[in-house]
Amino acid sequence: MTAILVADDDMDIRDLVAFKLEQSGYDVVAVDNGIAALTAATENPPDLVVLDVMMPGMSGIDVCRQLRQDHATKGLPIILLTARAQEGDVEVGFGAGADDYIVKPFSPRELVSRVEAVLARMRT
Repeated sequence: MTAILVADDDMDIRDLVAFKLEQSGYDVVAVDNGIAALTAATENPPDLVVLDVMMPGMSGIDVCRQLRQDHATKGLPIILLTARAQEGDVEVGFGAGADDYIVKPFSPRELVSRVEAVLARMRT
């Protein structure tokens, strides 16, 4: 089963994302901060990571950069999830190594479609 790591400090969003991905047949591990996400991704690398950008302690951007620098996780597909939709924010996200960038509020159906698209690109 395809494993997805979801990190978001907002419990409602984290639960919604996890629920929709589980409904779509994915095995989901959900954490509430960037440090937990980095630990989970390095100890047991998932098939894809969904990171909230704004988290206390360690942002999703920082987690993304760290994962890209680690040989074991540098190829992990990463989708950033954020309320920050400014062009500069998107550039920073892609500059950190993100594969996709989803702006809140988002459609849960769109999220699942984006996850499927990124996974499909990684398999080719």
